Amino acid sequence: MCAGAVELARAAACEVAGDGEVGSYLGCEAEGERVVTHYFGADHRGYVGWRWAVSVARAARAKVATVDEVVLIPGPEAITAPAWVPWSQRVRAGDLGPGDLLPTTPDDFRLVPGYLGPDDTEAADSLRVLNQEVGLGRVRVLSVEGRDDAAERWYAGPHGPDDPIAQAAPAACSTCAFLVPLSGPLGTVFGVCTNEFSPSDGQVVAFDHGCGAHSEVQAPTPAASEPAGMASHVLDTLGYDDLEFQPRRSGR
Repeated sequence: MCAGAVELARAAACEVAGDGEVGSYLGCEAEGERVVTHYFGADHRGYVGWRWAVSVARAARAKVATVDEVVLIPGPEAITAPAWVPWSQRVRAGDLGPGDLLPTTPDDFRLVPGYLGPDDTEAADSLRVLNQEVGLGRVRVLSVEGRDDAAERWYAGPHGPDDPIAQAAPAACSTCAFLVPLSGPLGTVFGVCTNEFSPSDGQVVAFDHGCGAHSEVQAPTPAASEPAGMASHVLDTLGYDDLEFQPRRSGR
C-alpha cells in the first residue's frame, strides 16, 4: 500500500515545492515496516541533481497510507557545498591581518605551563613569584613538541637547505658574518639573517641555507692582458704616421 501511494507522495511534494518544481518519479525505497520513501526529481535550476523525498507510512490495521515527511535532499550527482571545516582547521599562515585575533586552545600541544605544580600549592606560588622576578612571568611557554614542530616547518620551508636559492648559493649561512644564531636548542640549527640585501633579511634561516649575498663573496677580478693604463684603444688617437714632404717648386 505504501509503495503504491505515488500520487499521494507527488501531491505532498507539489504542495511543499510549488507548481512546476517537482519532476519525474525516480522510484521508492522501503525504510522500515510499513514505511516507504518516494523520490521525485527537483526541477529547479538552483538544485541540479537534487530530489524530493516523500516518506509515507501506514499505521497498524489502517487501510490508507499517510504522508510522514517531505524533504529536499541531494542525489548522487547533486551539486553540494563542501564539507564544513572548523575555522581552527581552515586558518593558514598569512591569514592573520590587522585587528584579527587567533586564540589558542587550553590543550594546545605547542604550549606547556610556565610553572610547575598545581595552582593551589605553595610551590606553584613560589615559582610564579620567581618567574616574575627573573623577567619571565609567562603563564605558558613553548613545549618540546612545539619547538620541534617549528624547527621542522622552518627547515622544510623557503629558508631551509632545499630552496632553489640555497642550492645555487656559493656558501652556507653557517659561515656568513651576517648570521646571528638563535639562543637555546634552536640555536644549534637556526639563526637570523641581518643582511639587508639578502632575500632572507630578518628571517630565521637554517645554517645550511644560503644566498648570493654571503659575506665572503668576492667580486670576480677580470684577467688583465695588458698593464694597467695601457689598454688598447678601439680608435687609435695616440699613434702617428710618417709622411714624406714634397716642397712645391716655384712657377708652378
